[in-house]
Amino acid sequence: MFGDQRSQKLFIILAAFFVVNAVLAEFIGVKIFALEDTLGLNAFNWNLFGQSGSLNFTAGTLLWPIVFIMTDTINEYYGARGVRFISWLAVFLILYGFLFAYAAIHLAPASWWVGASANQGVPDQQAAFAAIFGQGLWTIGGSVIAFLLGQLIDVSVFHRIRRMTGEKKAWLRATGSTAVSQLIDSFVVLYIAFVLGPQKWSMELFYAVGTLNYIYKMCAAIALIPLLYIARGLIHSYLGEDQARRLREEAARID
Repeated sequence: MFGDQRSQKLFIILAAFFVVNAVLAEFIGVKIFALEDTLGLNAFNWNLFGQSGSLNFTAGTLLWPIVFIMTDTINEYYGARGVRFISWLAVFLILYGFLFAYAAIHLAPASWWVGASANQGVPDQQAAFAAIFGQGLWTIGGSVIAFLLGQLIDVSVFHRIRRMTGEKKAWLRATGSTAVSQLIDSFVVLYIAFVLGPQKWSMELFYAVGTLNYIYKMCAAIALIPLLYIARGLIHSYLGEDQARRLREEAARID
């Protein structure tokens, strides 16, 4: 698909890592964790838009910063076409995964299995399985639409900044594209899943949670900028400087 055998292998590796992180983020995102308790800190009682509480995030936020790095790395060397391809592939596999999770939920459970973990505090494994893997359609729809929209915006902003800065300031185009795409992503998923969905969040709660999620994602993206340069160094070492330069030049021309 792209260049010689080494560049094709590299694309497959990057795409596979991107997709598995995106799919995992969707499935583990059902868990909400308390950041302060996880870090052993006193609760930070934030107050935004009339809402207050501790810092709670979905477990999926652990993986999304890695997805951002992978997106920008693929964007850098394989261009918009490469990012669009893996984004659509990820969406298809996320929906594929949810389809079979839904099917698995509706398989009749073995009677002995339902209570097999009762001594571990799980009296009904079927109910637990359904609760974890049976995310509502509003949540699934919101996350998939937000993910795809964020990815398409990311690739567009990335190349706009690239045209202005040339090959310098990789951190700027990576952070700038993430800043815009995740502003959209962070609010779209919450609006579809929790404002339009059955929970009917108030707009104040929507703005507060969306803002906190966006701030977290941006802080994580900035903290992981060194990984972008580490990945770049490894790619140049694997491909060689000439091939890496040719890939980047071709990526800059691909819309």
